[in-house]
Amino acid sequence: MNGRLSDNEEGLLSAFDHGFTVGDGVFETCKVVEGEAFALTRHLARLQRSARGLALPDPDEQLVRDGVNTLLAAEPDAGRLRITYTGGPGPLGSERGEAGTTLVLAVSTGGSWEPTTKVSVVPWIRNERSAVAGLKTTSYAENVVALSAAHDAGASEAIFANSRGELCEGTGSNIFVVIDGELLTPELGSGCLAGITRELVVEWSGAREASLGIDALASATEAFLTSSTRDVQPIHAIDDRVLRDTPGPVTMKARDTFTQQSSLSLDP
Repeated sequence: MNGRLSDNEEGLLSAFDHGFTVGDGVFETCKVVEGEAFALTRHLARLQRSARGLALPDPDEQLVRDGVNTLLAAEPDAGRLRITYTGGPGPLGSERGEAGTTLVLAVSTGGSWEPTTKVSVVPWIRNERSAVAGLKTTSYAENVVALSAAHDAGASEAIFANSRGELCEGTGSNIFVVIDGELLTPELGSGCLAGITRELVVEWSGAREASLGIDALASATEAFLTSSTRDVQPIHAIDDRVLRDTPGPVTMKARDTFTQQSSLSLDP
């Protein structure tokens, strides 16, 4: 935290930190491969974009990189890295204080996902006109509620539409669908997060960004999720609709291409 290495039992964060009291912060999650954070340069660029979206000062990139190196050297078996950057200590309200920002880096084991998964469409929406649309902020309460509902439905992820009835994203993932043999993903104007794995899959597989109605899920012959921890995870069921022959050929090609390309460089 702010350049100091500590174990997870020490109390480090002020009870007045704006990231804690009002969710005034941004973050990135990277998978760790062979002691190195995957796609760190892209993650740090998005961290900066999110910080600017909240009118926070740019994070010190070199401080973050030095902290990542120190932390991963101390925890060589880590599988997941989180970088959190907040408005720092402030009043118990929405107004920021003047104490400066807080930077926290933390690692944990990586965990694993099932080879395929079920998703559930939830009744709540993403607001594509929100002041924080497309930013990776620490304000995750609506994701907690939606993900709990998805788990109750036997799914590992919840899928949101936006206020226009368009397919948007998951709580911590992006979604791709195959319609008439074409690989598609919601455009950023839908309000979805510009996911790093999403970005790489679009670049490497030639997927097309498009405006898609939520009913695209009913006509898709294949679908998959992407995220920094899931990579490319095929979807075998959308609520009660089972997708046959999961993973399908387009999904397998996208997954294999991602695996091959990401193995060439840990910072693509």
